[in-house]
Amino acid sequence: MYLNDLKIDMEFDIPEVVITKERMQSFAEVYDPFPMHLDEEYAAKSRYGQLIAPGVMTFMSVWANFMRMNILGEELIAGKSTKIEWFKAVYAGDTLKGTARISNITRRNAYNGIAEITIDIYNQHGEYVLKDVTESVMKYREE
Repeated sequence: MYLNDLKIDMEFDIPEVVITKERMQSFAEVYDPFPMHLDEEYAAKSRYGQLIAPGVMTFMSVWANFMRMNILGEELIAGKSTKIEWFKAVYAGDTLKGTARISNITRRNAYNGIAEITIDIYNQHGEYVLKDVTESVMKYREE
């Protein structure tokens, strides 16, 4: 979709993703080697009582499903920024589902602009897990 095809408040349901212990730990070993993600004894003594998923991994797991939907298509040029807020821990076995909404559109020049995409992610209990706001540079089509 070109920038001018997008409309503020357009919404897209993102397919579910199941967070596995193996995925959590392999991601953490490479990108976030915090004991809460890797050491079961350490995590058991924490307020969570068990391993929790790396926050960035939880977002990226849902973002990957959004990208696979190919809504933005070849008109997506690049990401500009992202801001993630976490509200609830994610555990092995949790199922995450998200909704992407076009929350702002800004034309920059004759060729492109910024589509702000807000993604709200919930777990299988309907609990709000995280919010992400990503700015994506999109092609603009002259009309």
